[in-house]
Amino acid sequence: MLTSGKAVKVSIYLGDGAKHHGIPVYTSLLDFLFKNGVYGATVLKGVAGFGSTHRIHSAHILEISDHLPIKIEFIETREKVDALLPELDQRTGCGIIEIQETTVLIPAKK
Repeated sequence: MLTSGKAVKVSIYLGDGAKHHGIPVYTSLLDFLFKNGVYGATVLKGVAGFGSTHRIHSAHILEISDHLPIKIEFIETREKVDALLPELDQRTGCGIIEIQETTVLIPAKK
């Protein structure tokens, strides 16, 4: 269980068109994290970006792109992240996983 103190922040970067077994990768990852008791996770969709192919993808008023950047973030204990990492790696495919040491403060519930 995540408590105040040292933790690890995981950021996963991918395109919104990325699929894992026919479903969007971000959906697969969010479901996996939820089922594995991760404290919380957020999926963010960018309005523009580019990846290793150096092709810029952006959302314009008259155009909808299916290659916009997606970022999934969650914070957990090092032990839990280490246990989840092999499956995250497999599901992410062509994306990038960033792992950072961090410190969290979880306010006491009143």
